[in-house]
Amino acid sequence: MSKTVTRTRLAAVAAAATLVALAGCSSSAPSDKASAASCTPAKGKVTLQYWNTVPGMDKVVDLWNKKNPDIQVQTKNISNDQYGTLGNALKAGKAPDLAQVGYDELPALRTQNAFVDASACSAATAAKSKFVPWTWSQTSFGGTGVFALPQDTGPMALYVRSDIFKKYGIAIPTTWDEYAAAAQKLHKADPSLDITFFDPNNAEWFNGLLWQNSAQMYSYSGDKWHVTVASDQSKQVADYWQKLIAGKLVRTDLANGSTQMYAAYQKDQIASYVGAAWGYSMFRDNLPKQSGKWSIVPMPTWGANGASGDWGGSTVAFMKGSTHLYESVKFNTWLNSDPEALALENQLGGLYPAADAGLKLPALSKGVPYYNNEKIFDVFADSSRKIDTNFAWGPTQKTVNLALQDAMAKAAAGDGTLTDALSAAQAAALKSMKAQAIPATAGK
Repeated sequence: MSKTVTRTRLAAVAAAATLVALAGCSSSAPSDKASAASCTPAKGKVTLQYWNTVPGMDKVVDLWNKKNPDIQVQTKNISNDQYGTLGNALKAGKAPDLAQVGYDELPALRTQNAFVDASACSAATAAKSKFVPWTWSQTSFGGTGVFALPQDTGPMALYVRSDIFKKYGIAIPTTWDEYAAAAQKLHKADPSLDITFFDPNNAEWFNGLLWQNSAQMYSYSGDKWHVTVASDQSKQVADYWQKLIAGKLVRTDLANGSTQMYAAYQKDQIASYVGAAWGYSMFRDNLPKQSGKWSIVPMPTWGANGASGDWGGSTVAFMKGSTHLYESVKFNTWLNSDPEALALENQLGGLYPAADAGLKLPALSKGVPYYNNEKIFDVFADSSRKIDTNFAWGPTQKTVNLALQDAMAKAAAGDGTLTDALSAAQAAALKSMKAQAIPATAGK
């Protein structure tokens, strides 16, 4: 959904400053000792607080409240300043019972002991079977607890203007080598045509490309973080896109979701889009005259394993200070795995669910008219199953993203390379972690 473009890039600078400040007052390592909690049901009625950024979530909560008079939920939309609002509430000791937290923000908040470990509740640990494996590994930090439940995801795929590829007799690429070859053929056939664009100010998108190539940005062992932003796998991705940029085969002057981006597609200047599941409505809603011209196919791959990547997505975290863990687990599980709740969230908020049950929703099993009545969500479901479960975010991910974007913008302008951007981002991560007394070392 186009709204998720905003959610994945929510006030990056403000969020980074807020979370760095919070982490600076926190423990230096991932805490395996979350706030102590009891899973004893409350005696009498309970009211939970749930903060989120999803449009229409109040109506989903209304559905729960009608069915559960003894466990009422009050929801608050904090999309204007998600992490600033949440950070201030944590510092004041007034955090909600539950809050929407992006996968990439979980480690930063965990370092300041922001979560309750819900594994004391058998229903929380049993929920593991309800979700796509890679999402559970993100919320449980490798099985050390249950700090959040997955909500939505952004499995990636390739959007293609099938009519343009057909016009020039070019097969839809299935590997990145084929994609680069197609870029050359398209540009040679029509110098005003590029295969896609590279947004240098979108680190989250670039992270999804790294994820696909098993480029581990962080790992934790031996009581310290190992920072591998500039790994060989990362450099392979960076070198690939650097060659496309140097060959002037991709645009670098467009921002994802911008008016200029849509104008370029409208003028048939770009033939494909590397995006996530939530992006399907972007083209449908903003380029209605191109209905029937688009197809969605698997993301080009690096190797025979057919791995995919993820861009965006969130969890619903169990926040520090909650005194109603049993009820929070019950609501959180319903919210993110009940078919009726998932259908409403998809309808109103455009969420692409992380639960297996959500991937089987009737709305996601039908052909989509805009895309030639193709069952595009089958492509995203397959992509979701091929996302590396070992990928981990670090406690200074926003710092990395900001440094990466700054250096990528310079590279796109001819000052340095994308490989240099990776080195700059790794250096920024290590510097930030040192400043916060977080044990870390550079890895390969």
